[in-house]
Order: sequence, then C-alpha cells, then structure tokens
Amino acid sequence: MSLIVSDLSKKYGEKTVVNHISFSMPKPGVYALLGTNGAGKTTTIRMMLGMLSKDTGSVQWNGRPLDTATCNVGYLAEERGLYPKYGLMDQLIYFAGLRGVSKHEAKTRIKYWAHRLQVEEYLYPDQVQEDGSTQLGARGGLLSGAKRKKAQKPKLADQLSKGNQQKIQFMTALISNPDLIILDEPMSGLDPVNTDLFKDIIREEIAKGKYLIMSSHQMATVEEFCTDITILDRANAVLQGNLNEIKKGYGRVNLSLKVEQDIAPYIQAAGATVLSEKEYEYQLKVTGEEQANRLLGSLIENKITIITFDLREPSLHEIFVETVGGERHETE
Repeated sequence: MSLIVSDLSKKYGEKTVVNHISFSMPKPGVYALLGTNGAGKTTTIRMMLGMLSKDTGSVQWNGRPLDTATCNVGYLAEERGLYPKYGLMDQLIYFAGLRGVSKHEAKTRIKYWAHRLQVEEYLYPDQVQEDGSTQLGARGGLLSGAKRKKAQKPKLADQLSKGNQQKIQFMTALISNPDLIILDEPMSGLDPVNTDLFKDIIREEIAKGKYLIMSSHQMATVEEFCTDITILDRANAVLQGNLNEIKKGYGRVNLSLKVEQDIAPYIQAAGATVLSEKEYEYQLKVTGEEQANRLLGSLIENKITIITFDLREPSLHEIFVETVGGERHETE
C-alpha cells in the first residue's frame, strides 16, 4: 500500500490557503504535516479526506483515489466532533457502524479501547467499584464480590473534560482498525500522563504497519515518531523531506555547554554565537566541528571545568523556527 498526495490547492476567493502541496508515503510510518497557525495543514487534511473540494490535485491510496466510503481511514480532528447531548456509547456504536463494524463487534472493541484509554468510568459507570477501579470478567460482566457504586447513567460528551473528550475521539478514529490514520493535533488538551498514553498507542499502531499522518505544534512529540515532514507556511511547502537527511544537511552546529564559571571571553574568542545562557549553561551556534573543537581546546587549556559539551544536529523545533521564523522576518 502507499499514499500519494499530488498538487493539492485550495482558494477562497482571491486568498490561497493551500498552494500545490505534494507528498507521498511509499511505506508504513509517520508523516508529519507541520506549520504555523493558518498555514494550511487542516485544509490539506480535509481535502485528502474529501471533506473539502479540491481546486487542483489528487489523493491516491493503494493506487486508487482515496475515498473514505470504501477505504478504512481513521481520523482524529483537531476540533471536538462529538455530539454534546448524546450518550457516548451510542455515538461510538454509530461511528463504528459508519466504518462497517457490526454492533456486536463494536461493543467488543469499545470495551477494549475503554480499558486501554482509561475511560471505563464514563462508559460503564455502574461497573466502577467504590475504590474507582473495575472488575470485569472475560465477557465484560462484574466478577463476584466486587463492590459497586450506585448505578449511574453513562456520561454525555459535554460532561467530559477536554482531555477525556479527546480520548473518546481517539477511540472513534481507531475503532475500525484503520490502515490509514490521520491525527490532527492528537495531544491537544492532554496532561503529561495521558500524553504518554497516546504515545504508547501510536507506537503500537506503527508496530502494526499502519500509515499515520500527524499534524501537531508539539515538535518534540512529532520528532519521536515521524520519518518525513512537510513544513507549511502561509499555504506553501517551505521545507520537505526525510527528517534525518534534513538534519544532516544542517550539520552539527548546535552546541550545549555547561561549565562552572563565566566563559563569555572564550566563546567570543572562538567566534561562537550565544543563543541562550543560564547559570553557566550555554546554548551556542557554531559553524561546525572545527569551531567547536577550538572552543573546547581553549577551555581545557585554561583549566575550565566542563560538565557538558554536546555538539549535535538541530532539533525539529529549531529547524521549524529557523525555517518559518526566518521566512516571516524577511517578508515583514
């Protein structure tokens, strides 16, 4: 299987919101669509899914036009998409049915994902014990001797926190066991514990050989998973390619340095640029290994105690800021 996005464009009147965007995924993995607010990421995703019409371009999945009516696609939207006044269980069964999952199978999968995403108390509140845990048998019934709270109705969507709504929506994206999963800001509204939970599930889907498109402002999270990226800025692709190759192109020019005294004169003499400084901990920009080694030699010669000396390629966050921030600065 493969995903090929070719020449997608979209205009509203005279304003271009996506300008001839192309990328492809020839094998399973994670592709990242990154960009500033309003850069065109969500519009690109919606055109891929047929939610918006395309002015130009095509989307091919496994050699055929991508059609969500016939292709097994899971989509987690950035905005909340649950019906606020309807029961969660009814909505999950409904969404599963739209993807061709029978009611019986949907209930089995909902039980699995409710446990995996730790939202059982909202879907099965009458099975929650006094200590807040659940004791379910193999067929989903309570084990004997379990102390139950007073029976309660399952929660409605608008009774959940933002993070728990995100969990339910993640469940709707995964319930059909899709081959292609599109995640638009998947970690939005999550605390660190639940962020790690989502990451674990994403790793499991990658291990199953799934294709994932991820759009996010959390660069460190994206960097954990993605192999290839497109960075959008004001409707245009300003940087594209394999992340490792992009980093190699920048070279090892970022130097993290921690010492026990002020070394500003040595940094200045070496010609390095100080990006940030805090209590003798420096983030520097150097031209390469030669300049970094010159600084290191100077520090050793002058008997400066060095705690950390880490010369590395730039992070995705740094690449993003340099690519998009520089473009904006030059234009403005």
